[in-house]
Amino acid sequence: MPLRLPDRLPAIELLKQENIFVMDSSRAHAQDIRPLRIVILNLMPLKITTETDLIRLLSNTPLQLDISFMKLRSHTSKNTPIEHMMMFYRDFHEMRNEKFDGMIVTGAPIEQMAFEEVSYWPEIVEIFDWAKSHVTSTLFICWAAQAGLYHYYGVPKYPLEKKMFGIFPQHILQDQLPIFRGFDDVFMMPHSRHTEIRRQDIEKCPQLTIIAESEQSGTSIVMARGGREFFITGHLEYAPRTLDAEYLRDKGIRSDVGIPVNYYPNDNPIYPPMVTWRAHANLFYNNWVNYYVYQETPYDISRIGEN
Repeated sequence: MPLRLPDRLPAIELLKQENIFVMDSSRAHAQDIRPLRIVILNLMPLKITTETDLIRLLSNTPLQLDISFMKLRSHTSKNTPIEHMMMFYRDFHEMRNEKFDGMIVTGAPIEQMAFEEVSYWPEIVEIFDWAKSHVTSTLFICWAAQAGLYHYYGVPKYPLEKKMFGIFPQHILQDQLPIFRGFDDVFMMPHSRHTEIRRQDIEKCPQLTIIAESEQSGTSIVMARGGREFFITGHLEYAPRTLDAEYLRDKGIRSDVGIPVNYYPNDNPIYPPMVTWRAHANLFYNNWVNYYVYQETPYDISRIGEN
């Protein structure tokens, strides 16, 4: 089944060129189906790029998804046209009385700041608290994963001497979980961050379970509340050229950023990057939608949060 997307969203035409079946709202409303409602809180600066990356992964499920985009009232994006934000995004305060089957909170380029120093931290805290009673399952990505673990469970983050940058092998620790159905024992995940969370802090919290980790990049996926929350420290959603663009942006400017590891053949940027994470990224999002959203959410969406 296709995704239901807002009319004229740029991602629609971009994904049609990749032969991905998406449907705008006008056509989708003619179908008598209860779609799953997914809301994306997009904190990344290049919002159209992030929209397309996430929609590409969500499009692989056979279920019909109704995608909405949330923005913060306390922060104005400087890298996305205001017309785009006004047409496709709504403030959290406009959506706070609604309920959603699933939610995705993206990373943000503020990870080297203390959480409380972030100008929109109070609104983020409000949204995180709201999600616990208004969303069936939430994915927190990169900075959002660190922020969620800190707010909900008091897990701190630590600065890294050098950016964790590249594609790193991840080992599954809970292979019986449906989120890993169809996975190999090891899968690759892009990472791009200047801070980390540590296993010893997570292990102090009995509500948290580390379900995947790497010898090189550390804890990669943490689960809580039986899959109501997933905290992902990397970027399974990244497109093939995203790390390349980041490397070229920072090359010669930042001394703490090197060539992304395991990304270019022979770690040589003269070659085009190798994509080694796409299949597992698709599996992960498909499993999340199927096992932790569709099979857990009530048919009557108003009942979300009752248990």
